[in-house]
Amino acid sequence: MKKVGYVSLLGKPNVGKSTLLNQFLHQKLSVVTPKPQTTRHKILGILNDERGQILFLDTPGIFQPKIELHERMVKTALKTLKDADLFLLLVEPTRPELNGELLSTLKRVNKPTLLTINKIDTVAKEVLLPLIIEYKEIYNFDEFIPISALKADGLEVLLQSILHYLPEGEPLFPPDVLTESPERFFVQEIIREKIFLQYGEEIPYSTTVVIDEFREQEGSKDHIRAIIYVEKESQKPILIGQKGDSLKRVGIRAREEIERFLGRPVYLELWVKTRKNWSKKKEDLREFGY
Repeated sequence: MKKVGYVSLLGKPNVGKSTLLNQFLHQKLSVVTPKPQTTRHKILGILNDERGQILFLDTPGIFQPKIELHERMVKTALKTLKDADLFLLLVEPTRPELNGELLSTLKRVNKPTLLTINKIDTVAKEVLLPLIIEYKEIYNFDEFIPISALKADGLEVLLQSILHYLPEGEPLFPPDVLTESPERFFVQEIIREKIFLQYGEEIPYSTTVVIDEFREQEGSKDHIRAIIYVEKESQKPILIGQKGDSLKRVGIRAREEIERFLGRPVYLELWVKTRKNWSKKKEDLREFGY
């Protein structure tokens, strides 16, 4: 009997959860940028191995929320604790800084938890043992596994440990299925990633992307029209740029990656609209899928 189960990737923003998921799947499924709080939704990534089927849940980072959007992101992350059979708590190789609510929830749920110390390529090996000792005093983790998701170092050891703790069972998805989210979800995530990569601090966090039209056309390019919403009218000219140059760069980079992801040519059309303070309004967040 093979192993099968849900594994929740937890941790602070920008700790490497999405990078780890992409490395395990050998495909870019979660968007990755140097900016924290890039991931806003739960993303299911399915790894089919000869030893079993692992259902990874990539979650938004757990942090102190300031606005309604943040509240929903943190709730999404904590909600996966109920669904998962195993937790991977990712941390950086620095002094322990664990969210109190997360720790109390882990104790209450009481499921196997692996402390995964990521980014070990950035520190000397001598710092790891004292760090593990500090973490042992904070919580009764089942294992401590140092890795570098970026360099794919230690991932086979981590994979073996994951399989050890998962229950036996039949696969929940066909072997050729990578995720359950629709193509249009990943298209909007790719566009949002390019915005995060191109602009400074304010613009990425004030934008969200909605796919207004996704039309497959036999014998021709797919037609995709996306609306980028900003929170202030003054943000529109910054996003669009002089003579539309900035938005055009976003469109080119997004279209190239969308075509790689879909495996077919697309025509991408981008529009910018204002929805005042959308990230603070429950009705807007519901409409935008948060």
